[in-house]
Amino acid sequence: MILTEQSKMWFSKLSVFFLLFIIFPTFQTPAFAVENSYIVYLGSHAHGPQVSKADLDRVTDYHYEFLGTFLGSQKRAKNAVIYSFNRYINGFVAKLDEEEAAEIAKHPKVVSVFLNQARKLHTTHSWEFMLLDKEGGTGFHHNSLWNEARFGEDTIIGNLDTGVWPKLESFSDRGFGPVPSRWKGICQNDTNGGVPCNRKLIGARYFNKGYAANIGSINSSMESALDLEGHGTHTLSTAGGNFVPGANVLGVGNGTAKGGSPKARVAAYKVCWESVNGSQCFDADIMAAFEMAINDGVDVLSVSLGGPPRKYFNDGLSIGAFHAVKNGVVVVCSAGNEGPTAGTVSNVSPWMITVGASTLDRQFQTFVELQNGLRLKGSSLSKALPEERFYSLINGAQAKAANASAEDATLCLDGTLDPVKAKGKILACLRGKTARVDKGLQASLAGAVGMILCNDAASGNEIIADPHLLPASHINYKDGLAVFAYINSTKDPLGLITPTKAQIGIKPAPFMAAFSSQGPNLVTPEILKPDITAPGVDIIAGFTGATSPSNLPFDNRRVTFNTMSGTSMSCPHVSGVVGLLKTLHPDWSPSAIRSAIMTTARTRDNTVHPVLNGSFKKATPFSYGAGHIRPNRAMDPGLVYDLTVNDYLDFLCALGYKQTEVELFSEAPYECPKSASLLDFNNPSIAVPKLSGSVTVTRKLKNVGSPGTYSARVRKPAGISILVEPNTLKFEKVGEEKSFKLTLKSDKPGVAKGYVFGGLTWSDGKHYVRSPILVAAAAAAAS
Repeated sequence: MILTEQSKMWFSKLSVFFLLFIIFPTFQTPAFAVENSYIVYLGSHAHGPQVSKADLDRVTDYHYEFLGTFLGSQKRAKNAVIYSFNRYINGFVAKLDEEEAAEIAKHPKVVSVFLNQARKLHTTHSWEFMLLDKEGGTGFHHNSLWNEARFGEDTIIGNLDTGVWPKLESFSDRGFGPVPSRWKGICQNDTNGGVPCNRKLIGARYFNKGYAANIGSINSSMESALDLEGHGTHTLSTAGGNFVPGANVLGVGNGTAKGGSPKARVAAYKVCWESVNGSQCFDADIMAAFEMAINDGVDVLSVSLGGPPRKYFNDGLSIGAFHAVKNGVVVVCSAGNEGPTAGTVSNVSPWMITVGASTLDRQFQTFVELQNGLRLKGSSLSKALPEERFYSLINGAQAKAANASAEDATLCLDGTLDPVKAKGKILACLRGKTARVDKGLQASLAGAVGMILCNDAASGNEIIADPHLLPASHINYKDGLAVFAYINSTKDPLGLITPTKAQIGIKPAPFMAAFSSQGPNLVTPEILKPDITAPGVDIIAGFTGATSPSNLPFDNRRVTFNTMSGTSMSCPHVSGVVGLLKTLHPDWSPSAIRSAIMTTARTRDNTVHPVLNGSFKKATPFSYGAGHIRPNRAMDPGLVYDLTVNDYLDFLCALGYKQTEVELFSEAPYECPKSASLLDFNNPSIAVPKLSGSVTVTRKLKNVGSPGTYSARVRKPAGISILVEPNTLKFEKVGEEKSFKLTLKSDKPGVAKGYVFGGLTWSDGKHYVRSPILVAAAAAAAS
């Protein structure tokens, strides 16, 4: 599969609820009606702990009966249903025409009806992992406790993705004890040719009915959780891969590889398949995987996929995550790869941890040397030039084919390069439109001896180490301008590309990846997304043996580790940290873990200056959320902003859901509060998108550390005054909770014309509990 630069794959998940059915007049589907697969979401089940197969079958029968009242018969309903969600999510997926779907949506017990849509993986194409020691330094350090031999064996990390390649040493069970008795999962196709389980890789399931319903027939290769593309193996080994000494990528970056929770058990849930017309992962399959993962007994779900932001219960991933969190499972999701455009962040539900992508203090460096004396630092994972000498240097436009435009040839698009002009030369190509590795393929097919990949303005300083097919170097925007200027300044430009070497201690680091999607949250601006950022550029991790490191059809190379980049790669870093926190603090709720990670994050880089964006300008919380993750600090946050299921129900009430609708989500009696405010939702961040005059928000902190007295310190957003009451909180025991209020007021009317940023820190001298503050005037937010 060849992914374009813009195609970063996302996927959503769907869920459905149990319904009481009412007989409605039936109608026949017109012969000309076009059917699609729809998800009918009904609410939440309340089976209790001793649910039987008969109970589950009874729910499915109810689904058939309910649908039959619309389709004319129960028999037709059975033929239409693709999935019946009968464990946690209540609802079903069925083939319906538009009119049938619209009629079902009117039913008072139906929360939502929406199309079974395709989602995308959050990778930019070409890829990464976590290396320790030697050349593999990450700037992402754990203390000795987290690396103890057996620490974390009782934690189970699930991964919704393209499956797993079980033969990797990252999934070896050497030294592992028995599988936890609470585990209910299996490995489908548990054979040597399929996905055999062991004491490390304890589960592997696949879900393809939603894909088949939209794509058509499927073949035998789709009856397995085996990873044929590499993405799922990469993300799962990043989250929970075992220690592997001597790991490297094409001979570069030698070190010991490990996942974030190296001793956790892992399970794969394959929901993504071969891309057909850009469709690869479907809501129905994602929801089915969530349902089964909850039942199997996972502690953490890592989800490196998503789609454009949608209302929470018209988004299958959001629904699946809601039910997972209700059942104590922490859900970690990618923010998306649509940056640097504002308002592109996806997976914005407040019950999930949403992760942006930033760089490491490691680079795989290849230098570009020009005969005029310039030496420009780039990045790559490619073989060296045949000889380390100067070669003729041209840009893509100078090598354009007769039928191509100069613009397309500059981008080195397929079919735009003339082999006569390019042969034996180093070719300078502009980044954009197509995959970075595909540009190298086109240069190679045209006979070029090497390629310099030059960033466009939007990509700025973000350079990525890709396994190019020919000697190559990826350089930043400023240096790319220098290369093009040099080529145009002389009749015989010459250049060379040095061999690749791994280098650690790079400064500044981290900085935000240009591709990382940004806020504001377009669904609910009062909820800051992303929540956190983590390493997502040039990550080294395990890889499938079924395809090449470039995923190009002409590439016959095979590797056990590969580099990848994207929020797909940053997400499992956080999932691995969550796995360790679940081991250390098994009594913490998913929201407590989310809070611990957010309030201990860092917003300064290794030069002790504010974190920058890909253009080396000061980044904001819309890029990094609360900041860059610090695992060791998250172990002992002092205080947390905790949330219960009822808090999420209050949130839904504040969004405007009716009492009758919210009751469908609750398994116990529940009543919407008389005055529910989105601003009072107990989020670790504070966002006020429509400040008019003054506003007071309420938050509540829970002590999860030693007794202590915490004092508030405020960093005011420009033009905003903030009063904290009380400004001192004394905690005498673990679990004690105390509330406080923040009153925000514009110093002058309309002073916050755009978003302005500040922060609140509670400290007892040892712990620093930080929250970002974002404020915009009402008129500014509306514009």
